[in-house]
Amino acid sequence: MRVGILALSAGLVLASLPTASDAQRADNDIFPRSTALQQEGQKAQEAGDLNLAIDLYESALAADPRNRSAIIALAQVARAQGLPGKAIGLYREALVLEPNDVVALTGQGEALADKGALELAREKLAEAQRVCGDKCPQVAALEKTIASNASKRVVAAEVLVPKPVVATVGASNQN
Repeated sequence: MRVGILALSAGLVLASLPTASDAQRADNDIFPRSTALQQEGQKAQEAGDLNLAIDLYESALAADPRNRSAIIALAQVARAQGLPGKAIGLYREALVLEPNDVVALTGQGEALADKGALELAREKLAEAQRVCGDKCPQVAALEKTIASNASKRVVAAEVLVPKPVVATVGASNQN
């Protein structure tokens, strides 16, 4: 009886381990279901339905977390929604998967420029130029974004010290 339970538990452990085919998949070998969901998300994004696009992109990532294109698409939606901080984080996730992805590098640079972090945006520009040179349209777009945001004044939060209000307590006129 004990041997049967031991054999059963060993079988369950072995069945739960990743198979050799999962470990040997190439980085660009994305599950077809993930790719299909991403394409549906792109159609929704082009139609202007950003919430549906987000849902489909997130479903694509649930199907295959290595789908870098879906991560980049989510970052682009975040920028379109005016959320450059969220976009920066998503581009960072894509760059973890592929550090030389020009779309992710320049997208993160544009989001940084939108946020006002021009020095960091210039660093991303230099990295993108190293990867693909000055001929990439993404590099030109990042240069344009940096130039347009350079003229904007970045306002830092300042501590405003309110002037104290001194209330005078009037003496009562007692006769």
